[in-house]
Amino acid sequence: MVAAGVAATMITRFVPFMAFRPGKTTPKYIVYLGKVLPASVFALLVVYCLRTVHSLAWGDVAQVIAVAFTILVHVWRRNLMWSIVAGTVCYMALIRVPGLLANTI
Repeated sequence: MVAAGVAATMITRFVPFMAFRPGKTTPKYIVYLGKVLPASVFALLVVYCLRTVHSLAWGDVAQVIAVAFTILVHVWRRNLMWSIVAGTVCYMALIRVPGLLANTI
């Protein structure tokens, strides 16, 4: 099984280099896919993350706020690492707000 996994990994790594040799023009559909797939994957991830949002419960609101904050940070900084870290910290802080409020009241 390990050998099959290694072989499959090597094939998927080497085939693009054999199919698209340097000096040859890359097919237009491959260039197009290279431009649209990253944004499509992120859009799919956002939909997947927000698939359970159905109410105005605090956890659902926290998810929506964190996604909006992540988008704002990404537009502002144009840095994927900043976006991921800021969105994660925002969400983790927001889901702890009800517990903090309950302890202070």
